[in-house]
Amino acid sequence: MELTSQKMRKLAPEMDPLRIGCGWNKEDLSKPQIMIESTSGDSHPGSAHLPILVEEARRGIFEAGGFGARYACTDICDGESQGTDGINFSLASREMIANMIEIHANATPFDGAVYIASCDKGMPGNMIGMGRVNIPSIVVTGGTMSAGPELLTLEQLGMYSAKFERGEIGEDKLEWAKMNACPSCGACSFIGTASTMQIMAEAIGMALPGSALLPATSPDLKDYAYKAGKRIVELALEGTRPSDIVTMDSIENAIMVHAAISGSTNTLLHLPAIAREFGIEIDGDTFDRLHRGAHYLLNLRPAGEWPAEFFYYAGGVPAIMEEIRDVLHLDVMTVTGKTLGENLDELKANGFYERCQKWLEEANKKYGISLTKEDIIKPYDNAIGTVGSIAILKGNLAPEGAVIKHTACPKEMYKAVLYARPFDSEEECLDAVLHHKVNKGDAVFIRYEGPQGSGMPEMFYTSEAISSDKELGRSIALITDGRFSGASTGPVIGHCSPEAQTGGPIALVEEGDLIELDVFARKLNIIGIKGEKKTPEEVDAELAKRRAAWQPKPRKYKSGVLRLFSELAASPMKGAYLDYSRFEK
Repeated sequence: MELTSQKMRKLAPEMDPLRIGCGWNKEDLSKPQIMIESTSGDSHPGSAHLPILVEEARRGIFEAGGFGARYACTDICDGESQGTDGINFSLASREMIANMIEIHANATPFDGAVYIASCDKGMPGNMIGMGRVNIPSIVVTGGTMSAGPELLTLEQLGMYSAKFERGEIGEDKLEWAKMNACPSCGACSFIGTASTMQIMAEAIGMALPGSALLPATSPDLKDYAYKAGKRIVELALEGTRPSDIVTMDSIENAIMVHAAISGSTNTLLHLPAIAREFGIEIDGDTFDRLHRGAHYLLNLRPAGEWPAEFFYYAGGVPAIMEEIRDVLHLDVMTVTGKTLGENLDELKANGFYERCQKWLEEANKKYGISLTKEDIIKPYDNAIGTVGSIAILKGNLAPEGAVIKHTACPKEMYKAVLYARPFDSEEECLDAVLHHKVNKGDAVFIRYEGPQGSGMPEMFYTSEAISSDKELGRSIALITDGRFSGASTGPVIGHCSPEAQTGGPIALVEEGDLIELDVFARKLNIIGIKGEKKTPEEVDAELAKRRAAWQPKPRKYKSGVLRLFSELAASPMKGAYLDYSRFEK
């Protein structure tokens, strides 16, 4: 079989001299050519250390007889953008990363690719691009940062900030938290979107077994990057493509792992967008179906007790998969060239779990604690919960659905009737929450923040202000067509679809409407008008009257990438990908 890169050399005589001009030698030109795509850059701790992993992968490629070419499309940091209009660019950046990968890979074809990323949009952006390009590929995840003193992790900063705003702590304590929350490189040390998507890469079969979400400072992580470099040359010569690995069965495996780890709700945006590149249609209902009856096992923040650093020490993705082994498709193929079941058996046989135990013992000494594996990953028969970790709520308020992570929600809020308090921006809502203008029993709405509104930013500060308030955190709900950080906790419901900008029912809610929330009945309904309960027919009639008078808001962005995103973004329940079919309408 003639490699794609060698065919290209015959068609483009300028290619050889141009590559020699950037440091290749004559022998390199005839080797399998591998694109090493990363989000390397000084944008945040999850990408600043990736050049080290790029070089390790490149060393593995070279030793396996290939040549690695370094490409990068740096991602942005949601944490650094929080509370500003910069966060509006976050979800759109996922699409731009995928687009740049498509450009890089197709402008100068390669025989294979290594994708190296760590964080919220870098991970899914690379995996969307990987599916679109569909050349032999392997994913290397960038790992998680260490915890700070007192096991401090970044998602706690929102709590410290809200307490400071309320006068509960002084500026010195807030400054201490700021200076100690990120002591190393890597993704933030909790099961947020970055950590979840690293885990999804392995769970779906595209990363080496045991390689996801290692501590970013671990020598094992560099070893995995090196091994990935060696393996990609074999995959290129074999001709194995991501489409041979990513199937409906492997996606269902990933969703079952998502349930077991209480993964980020943002996964409901990312996995459908990734699956779509492989011709596979999934949506919120797919997650809801698989989460029902699923066992939730992972005792890590934000829903659990411990930082994400401890995930690897407890055995990582393989340990989770062993616990839920009976509900997985074990015959799916992975990047190793072996099935998932074969990989799990091999890890048990080669001492993987014993090595993890040694790391756990060292961590216990470092932090002065005494955790066992079972403190971090609960046994299947002693699960934290047995009803999954997310639910898709539907009703006349969210006909297409809305998502809640019920494992991070107070049980008092599983079933309630609340009074609507709508706000048309997060800024207005946050001010009301912080200054006690919101009351117990309210359903606080933030709308016009969906993908076609402002770009679908995270409502992190508002959700933290609510969840860190002892009264409000157990007595109100936050409902939005925007999304939440993977770090968010509390009674928060996001992705409400259709969104307000498109005329969804969330746009029609008025002050004092009665809102029915029932998590396990999967209900989210308007059941009353101006504080008075009405029949479904009366509610429908009132909503029809309001819809006739409703006008969409002028678009917030008139040009640039957010204009493109707001014009073309699909529903949040389908993944908020750029739906180019709209050009045909």
